[in-house]
Amino acid sequence: MDALIGLQPAPGGDTRFERWWNSEGEWVELPNQRRGGHSGVQRLVSRDPDQPILYCKRQVGHLYRSLRYPFGRPTVLRERQALLALERLGIRVPSLIYCAAQKEAGQWQALLVTEALEGFISLQEWYAPNGPHRHDGALNDKMLKQLAFTLARLHRAGWQHGCCYPKHIFVKVGTRDAETDVVIALLDLEKSRRRWRTSAASRHDLRQLLRHREHMPLEDWVLFQQAYLQALGTRAA
Repeated sequence: MDALIGLQPAPGGDTRFERWWNSEGEWVELPNQRRGGHSGVQRLVSRDPDQPILYCKRQVGHLYRSLRYPFGRPTVLRERQALLALERLGIRVPSLIYCAAQKEAGQWQALLVTEALEGFISLQEWYAPNGPHRHDGALNDKMLKQLAFTLARLHRAGWQHGCCYPKHIFVKVGTRDAETDVVIALLDLEKSRRRWRTSAASRHDLRQLLRHREHMPLEDWVLFQQAYLQALGTRAA
């Protein structure tokens, strides 16, 4: 399996880039037009059952612009930066396998390959009417507190998720030291950015999560918010 390479391929092309670019798999997110280009995600399954399932985000002309990059830069490069930063913070994110970008005929092509989060389900699935843990009150409370702790750690470090929807928050239930353990993972970080103020990152992400909470009951939102404020070192008003 390829190790992560630098952002720019060597002159004359990069055979690894071409191999990933031409890989075939099931589209789990069909290429959609936005940001002046298109972006989609494929699920890659190896013939070797011992190899992990991978997700390949493939983009053409899909750019973000900033003061530093006024002419545009592939969004997967911003996502790569966020993945590495969150991993350093101790926040679970998909393992990064490969990331690269190159220009072809004057247009950006970009790839981001990550390992599947085995054993996780999305927060959206967790709260689905037939969700696997819907009626386990103690486990649900533990999940909400772990989610609060994870987002508080993200925001205290000056990071904003930017797309904080239940489908981008993943949950895994396991056992550690003979006790039930809950792990929260964050993904789809291409809109993530640094914020000077913790309050700005917090306000943006929590408003998004509240607006898109779907089947999460209001009482669960209140418990999450209380745990979040405590983790953030703030008292509720």
